[in-house]
Amino acid sequence: MRTISRIALFAMALAVTTPGVAQDTAPTPRPEVEITGVIATATPRTGAVTGFPIPRYVSLKAGEANARRGPSRSHRIDWVFQRRNMPMMVVAEYGHWRRVVDRDGAGGWMHYSLLSGVRTAIVESDMLQMHQRPDPASPVRAQAELGVVARLEECNGEWCRISTGGHWGWVPVSALWGVEPGEIVD
Repeated sequence: MRTISRIALFAMALAVTTPGVAQDTAPTPRPEVEITGVIATATPRTGAVTGFPIPRYVSLKAGEANARRGPSRSHRIDWVFQRRNMPMMVVAEYGHWRRVVDRDGAGGWMHYSLLSGVRTAIVESDMLQMHQRPDPASPVRAQAELGVVARLEECNGEWCRISTGGHWGWVPVSALWGVEPGEIVD
């Protein structure tokens, strides 16, 4: 018999019993989990509908988008997102529906027509310096405030070139939500 650590069991119990967190009423594709010793690790996978990696980042195409409890228009609306271009993470697919979460973990099922493949990111530190080159010693071109949504122009794994409000510059990946460390974006 395989054992799971108390931390993993606590995390699973918390995910099931946390109030205010939407629970799916429709069958939801879940990531396959492989238990190795006492550590549970998710295996990398691709979406059965699109063939794209899961999880992956997208952005909101619409200025207002409903996140529903399940993958159909008959399911209750749990959240209404009202920020065009906000980055979202796709964690599951079902037909024309994508299960998405934002940086705070809020989300639900959205119709794919409300989402865009254009990559954006949210600035996670206040007055983030945007450099001329991907080098902390290079001149600062501008600064971005905490919570600003910026377009990802490119990322080299450690730095991303972002643009927002008519300004562009290079920032460390660690200062953004919407891109993974080590991720290359062309």
